[in-house]
Amino acid sequence: MANGGPVKHGYPHLETVRAAVTALYKRLSYDTVHTFAASVAPADVAFCDTDDLYLGAQRVARELVRHFRLPDARMIVSFREMEHAASVELAAGPEYFIELNDRFRTHRRDIGAALAHEVMHVCLHRLDLSFPGTRDNEILTDTATTYLGAGWLLLDAYREDASSSQKLGYLTPEEFGYVLAKRSLVFGEDPATWFTSPQAYTAYTRGLAQAREDERQPPLTAAGWAGRRRYAKDRRHAQGRVVAAVPGSASASAGASYAFTPDGHGPLRVSFPCPTCHQRIRVPVRGRVRARCGLCRTVLECDT
Repeated sequence: MANGGPVKHGYPHLETVRAAVTALYKRLSYDTVHTFAASVAPADVAFCDTDDLYLGAQRVARELVRHFRLPDARMIVSFREMEHAASVELAAGPEYFIELNDRFRTHRRDIGAALAHEVMHVCLHRLDLSFPGTRDNEILTDTATTYLGAGWLLLDAYREDASSSQKLGYLTPEEFGYVLAKRSLVFGEDPATWFTSPQAYTAYTRGLAQAREDERQPPLTAAGWAGRRRYAKDRRHAQGRVVAAVPGSASASAGASYAFTPDGHGPLRVSFPCPTCHQRIRVPVRGRVRARCGLCRTVLECDT
């Protein structure tokens, strides 16, 4: 929890975020992910100063338990002085003890954001889905919370001005915006009207621009002129290696997301990440091709 200190910006965790989206689809399946098409509604997690602190926190926790499909889990919420925003005791259940930072006693509108992250920890624990290392596992938790419909709360908790700042979670504001935008592009949901923080809205628009860039990478037909030109150059180089019978994969330009690989005596193939779930797709190099991702079922128009 950044509280008054500097807030990191940009996309330093982008590869881990993308791996987390892929892991969600693999562990939950396409059908299960799409049961989360509707986000947590602002009215269901609203918390005003006149609400009883403990009863209100329990109410919000129950709503998040319902949203994440954990009907047999009970969250016991308390408050204490601590360094981080919150913590949860991951046990066998059905009761889980969540501790929130004392500052939420007076910053009640952000209680839903802190609880969303901790309830997702319980959800991932029950799914037996985790990444190695604390940092990557927390990034997985933030990504899953956002992609499954409650992470807009975490982004909305981001506020920053010349004299103060606040941010919850391990992702940067732009990374939260990126995952939220990826979700929005899949489910056709616009979260922009839910933000009370102007900085959160700005981070979302930047994340949306980054998410749309994923849809404009070659060999996708939506790729821009510069990307198509670079792809054609790399393809000629790869085809030359195949003709010369050079073993191994053919490298692409530095920073390219695609890679060329020979397929025995068959046609050259190109692999690239699905712009929706980032699972790698491998198709033959033979001009216009329509590919369907086997993980998230996205149909992609390619010019290989």
